[in-house]
Amino acid sequence: MSVTVERKKELIDIFAISKGDTGSADVQVAILSERIRNLTEHFKEHAKDRHSRRGLLKMISTRRKLLDYLKREDLKRYEALIKALGIRK
Repeated sequence: MSVTVERKKELIDIFAISKGDTGSADVQVAILSERIRNLTEHFKEHAKDRHSRRGLLKMISTRRKLLDYLKREDLKRYEALIKALGIRK
């Protein structure tokens, strides 16, 4: 269900703004998107898992807030990020 260390490093390498960047909004959104995809797959088998669904909704909300921030601060980075991750607006 969680993101593996190797996958997290890949995402950081792809979406980092500068070398050593692990906390920018881009990286955070990419990691959250991966976790959301994993949980979505989990719910295909475990439809009645309400506790994990609450966590999923919190993650979606956090990602939305980060995307709103990014859109407000740098529209070009926002558009490139949602295109790269395949997120609907």
